[in-house]
Amino acid sequence: MLFLRSLLYFIGSITSLVVVAFFGLFFYFTPYPSRYRALSKWAQFCMWWLRLTVKVTIKVEGGENICSEPCVIASNHQSTWETLAFQTVFPPHTWVLKKELLSIPVFGWNLAMLSPIVIKRRDKFRAMKQVIKQGNDRLNNNISVVIFPEGTRQPHKKLGRYQNGAVAIAKKSGKRIQPVFHDAGKCWPKGGFLKKPGVITLVIGKPISPNDGSANEITEKIKAWALEQSERLG
Repeated sequence: MLFLRSLLYFIGSITSLVVVAFFGLFFYFTPYPSRYRALSKWAQFCMWWLRLTVKVTIKVEGGENICSEPCVIASNHQSTWETLAFQTVFPPHTWVLKKELLSIPVFGWNLAMLSPIVIKRRDKFRAMKQVIKQGNDRLNNNISVVIFPEGTRQPHKKLGRYQNGAVAIAKKSGKRIQPVFHDAGKCWPKGGFLKKPGVITLVIGKPISPNDGSANEITEKIKAWALEQSERLG
């Protein structure tokens, strides 16, 4: 039954992606807010479809802490769930993507319309410079930036090493950092096809000023807070 439910979700998500991606092209020349509203319909559908087919729901804690102005959203990374769910919780934002993804016909073109931060992962030093430069540009254009400090997805109940990229962008732009933690891995495991019923908790912490310490100090503060949430949620 779990396999069938997961398969049903997969079929619905892919079918809806094709539909939204096709119609999304008609918003190519519209302002960013309009493009974002149109293209994020896919994420909204996926969250609804996930709830209907697999019985995965979301509980948001700290919604009152959401920044009213563009910020750097620094979150742990466990699955694909967060890239979809964030679009239903936070104001318009974008992400860091591999350049190769933009080459995918229709899908890649739609991604490009969301003004992602595009990098080549082979050169890590250059990639970091691109993230900081492009991140600053997006923030100055009223687009929040989602950064996963761990750099890659981690198993449920595990935090990877937090890197300074999110704080570096915040310091360059002068924008605040929005710490975020979730336990999506318990329902949508890293790299897993099967999705398990349950409630995913998304915790939104109080914004942090980029002037509250050095990049290392702030990064460690964010990780310590995330570790607290992980232990609390179990």
